[in-house]
Formats: sequence, C-alpha cells, structure tokens
Amino acid sequence: EAEEDCHTDSVRTDDSERSGEANLQAELQMFRAQWMFELAPGVSSSGLEPLPCRTSSREPGLKSVDARGKQEIAKEEKAKELFLKAVEEERNGALYEAIKFYRLAMQLVPDIEFKITYTRSPDGDGVGKKCVEDSKEDDKMADLLTDFQQQLTLQESSVKLCQPEVYVSQTHISALPMEVLMYIFRWVVSSDLDLRSLEQLSLVCRGFYICARDPEIWHQVCLKIWGRSCNKLVPYASWRDMFLERPRVRFDGVYVSKTKYIRQGEQSLDGFYRAWHQVEYYRYLRFFPDGQVMMLTTPEDPPSIVPRLRTKHTRTDAILLGHYRLSQETDNQTKVFAVIMKKKEEKPVDYHKYRYFRRVPAQETDHSFHVGLQLCSSGRQRFNKLVWMHHSCHITCRSTGETAVTTFDIDKMYTPLFFARVKSFTAYSEKPL
Repeated sequence: EAEEDCHTDSVRTDDSERSGEANLQAELQMFRAQWMFELAPGVSSSGLEPLPCRTSSREPGLKSVDARGKQEIAKEEKAKELFLKAVEEERNGALYEAIKFYRLAMQLVPDIEFKITYTRSPDGDGVGKKCVEDSKEDDKMADLLTDFQQQLTLQESSVKLCQPEVYVSQTHISALPMEVLMYIFRWVVSSDLDLRSLEQLSLVCRGFYICARDPEIWHQVCLKIWGRSCNKLVPYASWRDMFLERPRVRFDGVYVSKTKYIRQGEQSLDGFYRAWHQVEYYRYLRFFPDGQVMMLTTPEDPPSIVPRLRTKHTRTDAILLGHYRLSQETDNQTKVFAVIMKKKEEKPVDYHKYRYFRRVPAQETDHSFHVGLQLCSSGRQRFNKLVWMHHSCHITCRSTGETAVTTFDIDKMYTPLFFARVKSFTAYSEKPL
C-alpha cells in the first residue's frame, strides 16, 4: 500500500508539471499575440480581431501620429508649390512677386530649396519641365553661340536666321538678306555706341543672338574707343570680352559731382552778426565716342541741365568743349586726360569806333583747362567713378605765344564724379556704326 501511495503521488506530480507547462505555453502564446498586435495594430498574429481594451487604449495616439505626418506632408507640398510659383514669376520678370512667394515658402519649410527637383511647374502646364539637365547638357549650353549656329545649320539647307512664329501675309524680316540685317544692327549700335540696345535685340531669337555676336561689330566698337591700341586681342577671348572687361568711359549718360561749402558773408552795419551762405554747385562731364568731351560747372540741378548735354551743338555759353584720351599706366590704373576750352565767339570789328582817334587794342588770350582723372569702379556698376588728380589753367597770349600756367590744389572741393545713365542720349540714332 505504501508503494502504491508513492506511485500515485508521483503520477499527480507529473500531471501538475504538465499542466503548469501548458499554462506557461498558453501565456507565452498570449504574450506573442499581444506583441504582434502592438507591432501591427489592427490584426493579431493569429488573424483574430484585437482585444477591445488594448485597441481602445492605443487608438488615439496612433491617430494623432498619422494626423501629424499628414500635416507635415501637406505643408511641404504647399511650400513646393509656392517655391515653384516664385521661380516662374522670377522667370517672367516679376521680381517683387517672386520675392513674396519665396518668403512664404521659406516660412513653411526653411530648406525647401533643397527638396525640389524642378520637374514640374506650379500650374501643372509643363512650363517648368526639363529644368534638371545632365552635366553634358550644361556643358553643351555653355556656349550659346556655337549651339545656336549648329541648330540653324541642321534645320534645313537654306539657313534662315529666324522663322515667323505664326503665318503672316506680309513680308517677314527673315526674308531679308544677311547684309541688310547686319546694316540694321549697325544702326541699332549707332555712332553713340549703344551696346545696351544691341544686347536687348539679341534676346528676340536665336538668329538675332548670332547677329548681335558678330565679331566685326565688336571690333569696330573697340577701335572707336581705344583706337590703334586695341589691334591685339590678347589677353581677351573676343572683342566683346575686351569691351566688357577693359576699362573705358561710358557714353550713355553723364558723370556728375555735387559740391557744398559754407562761405562767410559780410558783417552787419552794427557789428552784432555776420551772415553765412551755403554754396552748392555741380560739375558735369559728358564723353563722346569720337574723342570729344563737354564740361560744365553750374549751380543748376541735373533735371534742368542733362537735356542740354545730349548733343555737342548746345547753346549753353558756360560749356567747355575739348578732347580726351585714355591712358593705361604701369600701375594698372586707367587715367583720363582732357584739354578743354571755352567756345570761341567771333566778335565783329567795329571800325567806326576808332574812326577819329587811335587806341591800342587789348591783347587777346586763349584759356584752356587741363584735367586729369582716374577711372574707377564702385558698387555693382563698372567704370562709373572719376577721381580728380590734376586741374590747371593755361593762359596763352596770341601775339607773343607765351603761356602762363596756374595749377589748382585738389582738395575736398573736388568731389568724385559718378556716372548716371540717361535714356534720352541713346533714344535716337543719327548715323550707323
């Protein structure tokens, strides 16, 4: 009986251990199912529906995360749309509108510029397509002149510089021979060397771009400015590069300086006070491509004086006329030297004045002013500043030929002259280049 009791106890112990292992396996399966449910919310590992208590406790957090992600995606899409809209406005020339859209896009996503591939336009019309090009395409488009010439050569055997965009019944400008077109371009440049208008004309089409880069036009322009000193093209790549890079005076405007100083006036009769006067005057310098220069010193402001400086045949008596030349010094500084004098006025001889008695006439003299200026660049503009270096007056007696020289001290009264562009100076062409 004792043996039977021991055997019965051992059997019960084995049964209890087996039931404990089964309970552990069941708990482990429940833990695995719960873990899989947390990793993949919505479906358990066995394919059954999740427990309602667990789902209800985690559902608000998941929804908040999803809503936050969708909000970030929507914000980035809106920023991309605004940035592409700004790019389109800048391409159309509306810089103010472009800056406004740029700011709105940067406020939404600060680094939106680096997240855009420029593969579509903001309006979805395909305007912004193909903005991202390969490095080979960038190298190919580096020289537009060569690329345009190749395109026109491959189009058809009879090369035309331009083609009408729509059908016109009248004669199109593309029907004109090359020689006539080049003559028109020389009228655009004109004798005033209006190269700004030539560059604007080159934006019309590929054919006009090729005509505007004609080396013969730019060679003649350089000869007009520097004369024989520009026979060699080195170190510049082309005549156009020489015109852009080499220091020169500008012809499409006027150099102006404004000077102010305080002058002491006369003392009052009772001696209690003394008047002080503020004196303000301007100096104007206008250069012409043929080597002539005009200089005027007057208290009148630019709006009233600049229109009178359009041509050399002005009726203003105080204007000094002369010639100038450019000098490239060894210290790599460009200087402008000019000799100017007052316009000669022929006075009629009054014979009746000396009819009954004889007088000794006064000696006639010629006054000329020698000016030395240094050509500089300031700010974003080039060759727009003239700094005074020398100013003297030469008085020559006509009868004896003797000359007296008076040199003026270059002090604070000689303020630098700054260039101001005047559109009316190049509005009309008097003769071609």
